[in-house]
Amino acid sequence: MSVDVVKTGFGLKGDEATYVAIGLSAAFDGDLTYERRDLERFFGLYRSGPEGIFLKRGKQLRVRVDATPPFVHRATSPDRRSDRLYFGKALLYGVAAAPFVRLFGLNGFLVFHVLLLVGAAVCLYRFLAARSEPGAALLFTTAFIGASCVFVYVVFLAPEILNFSLVVFAYFCWLYKEVAGSEGPGLHTPWLLRPSSTAVGAALLGAVTYSNPRHALLIAPVVLYALWRRRFVESVMAAAAFGAVAGMLYTATALNTGEFNYQGGDRKTFYSKFPFDGSSQGVWTSEAAKEMSTNDADTGTVFTDFTNRFTHNVEYFLIGRHFGFIPYFFPGAIAIVLWLASRDRWLPWKILTFLAVAGSAIALLVFAPFTWSGGGGPPGNRYFMSIYAATFFLTPPVTTMIPGLVAWTGGALFTAKMLLNPFVAVKSPNQTTERGFARRLPVEVTMANDLPIMLEGARAHAWFSDVLLYFLDEHAYSPETIDADGNRGVWISGSGRADILVRCEWPIDRLVLSVSSPIRTVFTASMGSTESRVELEPNKPATIDVPAAGIRDLNSYAYLLRARSTEGFTEHLRDPASTDYRNLGVLMRFKAIPKQAAR
Repeated sequence: MSVDVVKTGFGLKGDEATYVAIGLSAAFDGDLTYERRDLERFFGLYRSGPEGIFLKRGKQLRVRVDATPPFVHRATSPDRRSDRLYFGKALLYGVAAAPFVRLFGLNGFLVFHVLLLVGAAVCLYRFLAARSEPGAALLFTTAFIGASCVFVYVVFLAPEILNFSLVVFAYFCWLYKEVAGSEGPGLHTPWLLRPSSTAVGAALLGAVTYSNPRHALLIAPVVLYALWRRRFVESVMAAAAFGAVAGMLYTATALNTGEFNYQGGDRKTFYSKFPFDGSSQGVWTSEAAKEMSTNDADTGTVFTDFTNRFTHNVEYFLIGRHFGFIPYFFPGAIAIVLWLASRDRWLPWKILTFLAVAGSAIALLVFAPFTWSGGGGPPGNRYFMSIYAATFFLTPPVTTMIPGLVAWTGGALFTAKMLLNPFVAVKSPNQTTERGFARRLPVEVTMANDLPIMLEGARAHAWFSDVLLYFLDEHAYSPETIDADGNRGVWISGSGRADILVRCEWPIDRLVLSVSSPIRTVFTASMGSTESRVELEPNKPATIDVPAAGIRDLNSYAYLLRARSTEGFTEHLRDPASTDYRNLGVLMRFKAIPKQAAR
């Protein structure tokens, strides 16, 4: 309640503009449309426009029922009003948060998140404590949330905490009856032991699937387990509740915008200029508007070089530096290991739950191979965070503190820095991985444009010759002119290993590096293959070959260049007239040799 949401949160992050605008519109206007008053309200709160807001043009929807197959006919026409647009994101989060926003303003989003997370934590604890020692259950439950990247999203004004909590509530309603028993501690709520609780859980899964369709596979265990137990009525009820809630929410979207797909139609995102800001009449067609419709799947791009990319993505998904499951959802990995090592590993509902989680992960890697972390360089895997919630229900009974202690310790190695200042972690997630244990993990080179470094402005990337360089840390400096002939070079710092992502439109066989330094130092470099090393004498350039091994990403080839100088210097200390205070090590120039040329 005491947080200044705008200042402490460093302004807007990710897709916050759209979700905040939806919540404000629902809370104070009682509608879900974008008009001039929405823009004025946003400027009043943020002192700037809704940077990155997703808007779409609406349609008039007409449904006609007659005797001609398919009997129900849908027709659309352009919206007759030109003074309104519609939000191009799922509406559930904004509507659910609206009562809190009405009472507490922007702080209402944070209050909403805290209440959701507390409720989710209570459900997780009660589920585990039903068959476990209470202290051990409490320790593991707090680790599941507090030693993962989940808690960081409390300060992110987007649906992640809502989606996570809905999955927890849904699986708790479904599975509590499997662990409580007639004499268990229970919640003293007989309803949770009845089949109707399964239908409620399925309905909640329908809601979260509307929020993001990637959750759709989570309903499969609920329906299939009821079938396996020959509870046919319960299975039908669950499927019907899931379909009904998801269908009603999509229908509500269609009634509001004229389209069932909130990401489809004429949908754009805006920066610097916004509809109805009075700057011009053509903002919708100006350069400030970027087309962002999602009407179909880009199967041609997805299945090009599929096997090689999928194999690497599996590695990145599990242990990736920025988005890996094990570093950022370590308690979930512990839950899976405990389950596989326990007698519970043959329980059908746990097997089905694991298959749903694994299937959801595989679907992400297959159909979103270049953006499976959620886009925008989030801390941890934003898309998988809510699916991670289901892994808790794999946890067998815990009777000692050891699982909780291991989960806390292993998770904190990667997430403690985030949790100490979540506002910074959400705004500048690259700071989490520039130092510490995460530096030892592989970089997700298949998703260059979704890495956290892309949020760092000028530091993000720069052209050098005919390749694009992404500077993943502060141990290398942007390309600069180094002589009167206009030649350019890249300084590698003497402060540590520099990781540089290299992208090129054609496959690279090797780099030919020309390196020099005014001091004696040892320079090493690698690019996904054999490491090359050279001992440099002061002011004596050297040339080395660095073999390249990379992967095909979206419309290019990507490689990770690692370079290090064992020693460094500061030019100002060598020449007091210099204004260069940087820590420098080796000046590097290179030429990328294509594979065809190498042959």
